[in-house]
Amino acid sequence: MDIRFLESLVEVAECGSIAEAARRLNLTPAAVSQRLKALEQELGHSLIGRAGRTVRPTASGLAVLEKARQLIAGARDLRAIAANDLPAGELRLGSTATGLTGILPEVIASLSQRYPLIEFFVRPGASVDLYHSVLSEEIDAAVIVQPPFQIPKSIGWMTLREEPLVLIVPEAMEDSRPETAISTAPFIRYDRNQWGGQIVDSYLRQHRLKVREWLELDALDSIAALVSRGLGVAIVPDWSPPWPEGLRLRKIPLADGESRKVGVLWSRSGPRIAAIRAFVETCSETRR
Repeated sequence: MDIRFLESLVEVAECGSIAEAARRLNLTPAAVSQRLKALEQELGHSLIGRAGRTVRPTASGLAVLEKARQLIAGARDLRAIAANDLPAGELRLGSTATGLTGILPEVIASLSQRYPLIEFFVRPGASVDLYHSVLSEEIDAAVIVQPPFQIPKSIGWMTLREEPLVLIVPEAMEDSRPETAISTAPFIRYDRNQWGGQIVDSYLRQHRLKVREWLELDALDSIAALVSRGLGVAIVPDWSPPWPEGLRLRKIPLADGESRKVGVLWSRSGPRIAAIRAFVETCSETRR
């Protein structure tokens, strides 16, 4: 039985969509469907059924999912174990959107040159979701915003960047004094469900600033694009470049504002610990 076919089953079950599972696996939807059919033929049972626009595991599919996950994890661990403490095997990483563009490319490029036996899987997501994925050992490490609470001793943390809060305003705005702009212009809020958004909310509360809230988003690139089009102002962390090209806005530093700390969170134990340590060491070299 091909482990990759089991991976396709798990991804489809988690996504509820063959198209989304194909995107995550870097395959075509047709290839994923073929894998599922081959697996169903080998096991002799239908594993996936359609329910409206989504696909869901059948009773047989649900019955084999947990064992499939264990087999996949075991196969990945074998490569790391066979490497005899050398960084090798699949390294499962997570990252926020800004970490994917501003931190991970440099780290992965450097790590790939040093340790060509490491294979990479990267899951994008919000900091809170990736934090729990590291705790549950679904992924090995993640580049996220520092949690606003104490981290368990079984998990490591290292700050890579401190990103001060800045007010971003349209380039053409005449009166760009922070207090005036924040209180008079439509305000685009960084989502308070995000740890970074909670830092912005804390700043507004501490300085007793009232805003004309217009929109709340969790995508920093989108917030910057809206401000660039003159649709409002926003307070955001000065995240690691690159920022979107062609923006017509200004960044205004904010005094007495808490910084958003971005760093790497990792599991301190497990069969892939050699690769995890190599990843953390490489991240340390990129700190700025």
